[in-house]
Amino acid sequence: MTQNTLSPNQKAWRRLRRNKPAVFGACVIAMCIFVAIFGYWIVPDDTPDANRQLVSIALQSPGYEVTMLKVRKNIPAQTQNIFYTLLFGQPDDVDFIPIVSYKIEATSLTAVRCDGDTIQKNLADIVFPLSGNDKSNSLVGENIFYRDLENQNQQISRTWLVQRIEQQHITKQKYWLGTDSFGRCILSRLILGTRISLLVGAIAVLISLLIGISLGAFAGYFGGRIDDLITLIINTVWSIPTVLLVFAIVMAMGRGIGNIFLAVGLTMWVDVARIVRGQVMSLREVQYIEAAQSFGFSTWRILLKHILPNILGPVMVVAASNFATAILLEAGLSYLGFGIRAPMPSWGTMLNENYGYAISGKPVIALIPAFAIMLLVLAFNMLGNGLRDALDVKQVE
Repeated sequence: MTQNTLSPNQKAWRRLRRNKPAVFGACVIAMCIFVAIFGYWIVPDDTPDANRQLVSIALQSPGYEVTMLKVRKNIPAQTQNIFYTLLFGQPDDVDFIPIVSYKIEATSLTAVRCDGDTIQKNLADIVFPLSGNDKSNSLVGENIFYRDLENQNQQISRTWLVQRIEQQHITKQKYWLGTDSFGRCILSRLILGTRISLLVGAIAVLISLLIGISLGAFAGYFGGRIDDLITLIINTVWSIPTVLLVFAIVMAMGRGIGNIFLAVGLTMWVDVARIVRGQVMSLREVQYIEAAQSFGFSTWRILLKHILPNILGPVMVVAASNFATAILLEAGLSYLGFGIRAPMPSWGTMLNENYGYAISGKPVIALIPAFAIMLLVLAFNMLGNGLRDALDVKQVE
């Protein structure tokens, strides 16, 4: 296909593919989207909000490995469908106990925990849910007798039970990015925090585009008093510092996660409105718009089918920029304590919980979420710059 046969969209796509920083940004964003969607399937801690707290191993360095004793909870088995687990995680049906050593004798297991305490668990109680608070079991020959959740007497081979415990209930667990001050897996919370950042960015950009395109298009197309009124609104909102405006909206509406998304979106439409207004004002005088008006086409048809498709380029660029800004706003709100509430994993919340350790010998705990924020914001800025260059019709091939 020769240069002359390429459509404008194909030329823009080719220019974008040649822009290595933009391709890098797009790859980072695509990876984050994948992680956000399938996060609960790939994280080491798949409990809701990755909130498995093991205080005895708090503030461990990246690469920390520990022996974990998993003791079955005395509750019925909890089964969730695959889609529920994908969205909300899977509650633990076992208690995780970090241990240093253990010894199995007769019908019990004695272990030394990481905090130095010694615990003793009945073998049947480790593998099976037992009836009420009665965790006693007895050994007769090679069989161990116990009572299940329905208070029915059961027996099991001690040899099989010991083998099951050593294979499935005593395991090694590695914390690739260490643990936070509550003993939670930083890697798991970092991965799930990607979902919050992308979600707040997507909702904020959607709200800003809806409001900004509507107001900007009306102001640019009709002009006159409508333009003066909308311009006054734009300049008024523009004059208010963004962070203060977000604070005001959050304090007025409450700190719910939906209100935070809405507050961020309601402060970011001004840029979209100003760009759309300028683009529409320049396009409404061109010949094909005048021809559409002479044919008696309605205002909605002219705006939706003849003007808006021709200004998508600048709108896409500002949308990418607003996405990055929304991520920074949410992280800043959470860092200051006005955003996402714990234990929900958010990069800003992780900074809020661990920033004090940056100067007390554990800087990695605070630097990891800060680096994640920087990388994702940089990726959107690179992609936005790439879109701006690719959609520039004056760009030399």
